[in-house]
Parts: sequence; C-alpha cells; structure tokens
Amino acid sequence: MHTAGGVFAFRVRVRTGWPPIGITTKLGRGPISAEPRINDRIRVAEVRLVGPNGEQVGIVPVQDALRLAEEAQLDLVEVAPTARPPVAKLMDYGKYKYESAVKARESRRNQSNTIIKEIKLRPKIDPHDYETKKGHVVRFLKGGDKVKVTIMFRGREQSRPELGRRLLARLAEDVQDLGAVESQPKQDGRNMVMVIGPHKRRSEHKAEARAAGPRPRREQRQEEQAGQGS
Repeated sequence: MHTAGGVFAFRVRVRTGWPPIGITTKLGRGPISAEPRINDRIRVAEVRLVGPNGEQVGIVPVQDALRLAEEAQLDLVEVAPTARPPVAKLMDYGKYKYESAVKARESRRNQSNTIIKEIKLRPKIDPHDYETKKGHVVRFLKGGDKVKVTIMFRGREQSRPELGRRLLARLAEDVQDLGAVESQPKQDGRNMVMVIGPHKRRSEHKAEARAAGPRPRREQRQEEQAGQGS
C-alpha cells in the first residue's frame, strides 16, 4: 500500500518522466550549506588530523580527534572533505570565521574598480587645446583611471587617418611615464579610438592621495568637468 507521499511521487514520475526511476528527490530543502562540517557533524570513522599550528598528527579515529579538540578547547573542522580520509584541523572556528570576514572586507575595499574616462580630440587641434586635453589625460592616469582617447574626423579629414594616428602616438609618448597603450588606435566609423591604461592601480593612487592630503576644491571641479564634457 502506497503512502500519500509515495502516490504523489509516483504520479509526478508518470506524468513528467522526472525524476527517473531509481532516483529520488527531497522537496522543500534549501541550498546545501557551504559551511564546513565541524565537531559532531563530522560523520566519518577516521580523519587525517592537522594540529592548530599546522603540524601533521596523522590518521586518527574521529572520536580521538574530537577528544583532542575538547581537551585543547578548540573545534575540529573538516577542511578537505573529499580527501580519503577527510582532512580535519584543530582550530578556534569562531575566530577563524571572524578573521576570514575581515580579510574579505579588506580585499573588497582594496580591489581596483576600473573607470574609463574619455577625451575627444580633433586631428588638427591647436597647441593650446592639445596641452589642455593632455592635462586631463595626465590627471585621469594619476587618479588610476583608464582613458579612452577619441579622434573625431569631419569632412575631408576622414581621408587622412594618418593625422589621427600621429596625434595619438604623440599623446601616448607624452604620458608614457604615467600609462601605456592598452588598445592600439583603430577606426570606429568617423572616429579613431585608443585606450591608455595607468601604470598604477586605482587603489595605489588613492593611498598616495590620502597620504598627500586633500587637494584644492578647484582642481577637483576641473577634473569632474573634464570627465563630463571632454
């Protein structure tokens, strides 16, 4: 005689073809926990035990490992469950989780968030405008940002792509102490585009800026306007 649950499982299998006969599923369970098994949750006969300072104790019955953990006022943590036998380590699991969370936060805080600024030039730009635009590129690279340099061709200029290449090569040479070309000049419709990446990461520049103290508000406004209207 089938139970209600058994009848339901049988009907599901007949109507949908899933799960295949011989495979059972359990409904209502959440995702499998990524947390390692610790202490009494380690259900194996023996483990390869590692001491709190990384010393190799050897293969011991799990009950002996639990006893050693209790005597040392530590936890027995399964660190390599797929090994044969599983590897378990004696540690303060609460302290370990806390330190891991702190390291993860520091890593996220220090990771480089890549920002691409754009500067637009004309192939026959006058010297004063060129120096102004170059100054923007210098500030962006010093800030740890990549710079997309776009040469805009108009009318007959489109038949002279070498003008754009020469201008981009000149700019790349002028800022070579701060950045290097990551994407060589290439034609994109009426425009020619090149990307320059900074030698230093954004996080490094931020650390240097903090050490140097706050910049004048005027400089900050100029940089913001350059990024928006270049």
